Amino acid sequence: MLKEFKEFAMRGNVVDLAVGVIIGAAFGKIVDSLVKDVIMPPIGLLLGNVDFSNLFAVLKEGAKAPGPYETLKAAQEAGAVTVNVGVFFNAVISFVIVAFAVFLLIRTLNKLKSQEPAAPAEPDTKECRFCYRAIPIKATRCPCCTSQL
Repeated sequence: MLKEFKEFAMRGNVVDLAVGVIIGAAFGKIVDSLVKDVIMPPIGLLLGNVDFSNLFAVLKEGAKAPGPYETLKAAQEAGAVTVNVGVFFNAVISFVIVAFAVFLLIRTLNKLKSQEPAAPAEPDTKECRFCYRAIPIKATRCPCCTSQL
């Protein structure tokens, strides 16, 4: 069983998949940073200094400290039950960016695959000079008219 597992784990597809997952996780972190640090601040500024990561609704105030809470972190530290709309919005934007990047990657790979020219097939027959019948390429005499080729 250990030998079978080793053969399975060392197959090219499994190793490629592992590399893809690792690169995908790193790409996800980059996209999260892009959304939180680059895209959302200007959008928040355009919408009147809204910080999307701190958009939340309090369902139940915390036992440690009553509301209102300035930030999501303060509400969570107080033990309040919140609906984190801003965090969800950031996650949706991150998902859209990752999905679009994957779409572009797959689209590019499909274009590269379709552009590869197919190798022309080697002919396996030739035409007899006398009777114009198709005969094997290695033939030295036509089986139809028996002429020497």
